[in-house]
Amino acid sequence: PYRGVPADQRRARRRAALLAAGLELLGTQGWAATTVRKVCAEAGLNDRYFYENFPDRDALLLAIIDDQVAQGTDVILSAAREAPRHPRPRTRAVVTAILDFLTGDPRRAHILTHAFPASPLLQRRRVEIIRTMAAIFAAQTHETLDQVLLPDVDVELTGLTLTAGLWELFTTWFRGDLGIDRDHLIDYTVALVLSTTELAAPLHHHLR
Repeated sequence: PYRGVPADQRRARRRAALLAAGLELLGTQGWAATTVRKVCAEAGLNDRYFYENFPDRDALLLAIIDDQVAQGTDVILSAAREAPRHPRPRTRAVVTAILDFLTGDPRRAHILTHAFPASPLLQRRRVEIIRTMAAIFAAQTHETLDQVLLPDVDVELTGLTLTAGLWELFTTWFRGDLGIDRDHLIDYTVALVLSTTELAAPLHHHLR
């Protein structure tokens, strides 16, 4: 131990400081500005400690995004658990929780609107995130509906379509390119999800 602090604890603190510094830069100045040098300066650490925790800048960027996705996923699942087992109130609770999470820290909206479109690395991670969110949609569909008319593969396709579309919708709204307020966005998103769920019967009919 150094000054009473074990080595693994000191390393964990340095990693947390680097992640916090990276989030600050990525969420305010953007992807190109989040360099190893600037992250170390922001964290007050030299680059030796950076490479102790991350092999390169890309690894740090992905760690930042994965940490935010993990927090967002926890928010979604917590909202779903606490809401009634019925599609409308549960969908509203989850959509509201997502927007609360994204607006709770302006850096998240900046990452969504600026960092993801600018970085091929994050674009590739976006595909994985959408698949994760689509899996949550599928699980919630089975949880809230007494009967799911679509086979699992088509529920997955529906989740992918919705999740990818809503990603673009929220990104466009955060950029200020939609003349609607937050309540309208929530109402529309809830209505879209519920309407898509109600399409299961006719969709199943046309797929046969």
